[in-house]
Amino acid sequence: MIVPGSSSQSLAAALADETGRPLATATYDRFPDGERLAAVPEFTGEEAVVVATTDSDEAWVELLQLQDAVREAGAEHVTTVVPYMGYARQDESFGDGQPVSARAMAKAVSTGSDRVVLVNPHESAVADFYTVPATTVDAAGVLADPLPALDDPLFLAPDEGAIGIADTVREAYSAGETDYFEKHRDRETGEIEIVPSDAPVADRDVVVVDDIVATGSTMSEAIGVLTDRGVKRVFAACVHPMLAANATTKLRAAGVDRIVGTDTIERGCSVVSAAPAIADALDG
Repeated sequence: MIVPGSSSQSLAAALADETGRPLATATYDRFPDGERLAAVPEFTGEEAVVVATTDSDEAWVELLQLQDAVREAGAEHVTTVVPYMGYARQDESFGDGQPVSARAMAKAVSTGSDRVVLVNPHESAVADFYTVPATTVDAAGVLADPLPALDDPLFLAPDEGAIGIADTVREAYSAGETDYFEKHRDRETGEIEIVPSDAPVADRDVVVVDDIVATGSTMSEAIGVLTDRGVKRVFAACVHPMLAANATTKLRAAGVDRIVGTDTIERGCSVVSAAPAIADALDG
């Protein structure tokens, strides 16, 4: 059975449709003292696929409870799908006495799971922190589906290290070029300028692609550069649309025509599903 966390109900339903597995109805309660209680009173079967994005500390607790709940209900094999892994950017210690938070979270999840599936973790190496087999899947290709017909499209990554995700979306779209932003520091003023490395942007449709958009500050700055250089239209595409606080407003104010994301984090812009990529991993 597919068991959804409260933040992944739409994705879990899509995954159930994609795989033909039944969808369990989980319950999410809270005691008067603030403690959470996630349960699966209707769970049956020997296999459980817990689908729970961890976009908050509460979501982490809920995930651990759901893992334990399906074991209590008789599940002999538990696969944990983490559509968005919070703390993945804390993949190393920041100094003496500082934790490697991604490792701590991975070890906790591993205690209740036989296998883990991650979707586009910010750092792919975090899969090595799990003490059970961990599979990383790439759902970026589906971001091409909701894009309109583009005029001489350019797919831009936030930096050279993320060019792979821009390549994936371009290949899925079957047209255009890829490039990435570079940062240049002015020797006299010390100011940092963000510019596309090579490709011209004037009178072109540009898709700025990233794995996650959190605050939107960096992407907004980059889009401002594109606007100054005469870009035709700008679209923002990301696998994980965290869009914290006023990120959506910042992006739209910067000139973004549309924001598209997947349902790894369920937001208003989550117009495509990561379910097909996850299903391939489950059945592969």
